[in-house]
Amino acid sequence: MDGRKLLRHYRDYLSEFKSWEQKSHADKWLLYPENLGRHLSIDETSLSHGELYTIIANKAAKGKKGSIVAIVAGTKAEAV
Repeated sequence: MDGRKLLRHYRDYLSEFKSWEQKSHADKWLLYPENLGRHLSIDETSLSHGELYTIIANKAAKGKKGSIVAIVAGTKAEAV
């Protein structure tokens, strides 16, 4: 099977991407309020082509499942 066809099939039918509630703003920010905790960490990272993102994480999760609270495109305080 063609890999691109498999990827499209997964995205369009199996992953529920089309009904994802954060789809409309996912290119600018993602928010997972259920992961919010008392102590947070903030870090910047560059994923590809010089794009900068700010990641806010719950310290109590220690980098495991449920640690990401938000991912925001950019590093300016106004955006975050």
